[in-house]
Amino acid sequence: MAAVASKSDQGPAKIKVEANELAERILALCAEIPQGVNDKVLQASMPEVDPKSRALAINHLLTNGKIDLLQSERGLLYKARTSTSQVGTIKGDAEEKLVYKIIEEAQNKGTWIRDIRIKSNLVQTQLNKALKSLKSKKLIKDVKCVNSTRKIVYMLYHLEPDSSVTGGAWYSDQDFESEFVEILNQQCYRYLYQKLEKSRECTSGPLMAKNISQASSKEVLQYISELGISKIQLRPEDIEAILDTLIFDGKVEKTLALAEGEETRLYRAVESLIPVTGLMRMPCGGCPVIKECSDVGSVNPIKCSYMKEWLS
Repeated sequence: MAAVASKSDQGPAKIKVEANELAERILALCAEIPQGVNDKVLQASMPEVDPKSRALAINHLLTNGKIDLLQSERGLLYKARTSTSQVGTIKGDAEEKLVYKIIEEAQNKGTWIRDIRIKSNLVQTQLNKALKSLKSKKLIKDVKCVNSTRKIVYMLYHLEPDSSVTGGAWYSDQDFESEFVEILNQQCYRYLYQKLEKSRECTSGPLMAKNISQASSKEVLQYISELGISKIQLRPEDIEAILDTLIFDGKVEKTLALAEGEETRLYRAVESLIPVTGLMRMPCGGCPVIKECSDVGSVNPIKCSYMKEWLS
């Protein structure tokens, strides 16, 4: 009897080992096919495994956060989870984890609710319930797009939205900060023009004078930061965008230089060799409807708002 009891005690342990081995086989197959595998692929790869054992192994992998369950045109897909994914750590049902996974993949650019619905294949009521639950747990957040007030994208709660979503430093509450941009434009040019004037005092040759007149976007950013005119943290990329507008205006030129094996953009103020004519200084020089302007009619110099603004 003792021998029989000992043999029966080994039964559950043997079954557990086989279940773990099957789970490892499924996980390895998912890793080989990053796009994900469905039940047909699993069945074809493991014909000797019965459906119940396969289901138990899959549930074991899902519970331990080793694979993700995704919906596609081919049906349910099992996909090996990357080490950076956090979907296994959240508490919620399968729909919430699926929606979270889709939003997580969108990173800081976010994803639209229509795209979530297509990828998850959930009905609207299920999707709304999952989104509401994830928002209440502060796992995701919705962000309004600057290019469309009606379009809302979802992203993980802790992420900072990409500048393509918020508009970057030049937008506040979806409003373009034109005055702030104009002030930055003036101050950036002022800094470069001061360096240009300083370079004229140089007596070490034209090459040294040119080097003195140049500045990188990081140097311009440091100058702007010291002025304290910006309430937000600007990046070199933001300053480069401002400097590009000065280049288009013909006030600044850009050159590329190599420093320690890296390409660096250098900027310097320039003065036009040809003076601007008086006509181009006044509104009439660039007016789009100047051909229709006369002393009679709706378009005339007396009622011209551009002229009044220029003279004030």
